[in-house]
Amino acid sequence: MSVNAIPWDQPATMIDLEGRAPIIGTIRDCAMHFALYKPHARDNARVLLTRPVHREGRRTRTWILDPDEIAQLVARMRVEQDAGGGGQN
Repeated sequence: MSVNAIPWDQPATMIDLEGRAPIIGTIRDCAMHFALYKPHARDNARVLLTRPVHREGRRTRTWILDPDEIAQLVARMRVEQDAGGGGQN
């Protein structure tokens, strides 16, 4: 799956498997918060999407991004910021 296909302004919710309050915002908001998390919190974070995305190797689309996929969003955001794009679509 390529998280690069997800627009920064797509609504999303960051959830925590330990039951902390969710973060409701955009994909970019979720990536920004994830970047600040400590390793334990990152392991328990998931992003609930408003539009499902294709995941390679699976026949169905997914509504949830796992920590490794959220980390890809953070890397994308940093690359875009370094390139002067500001990380927004």
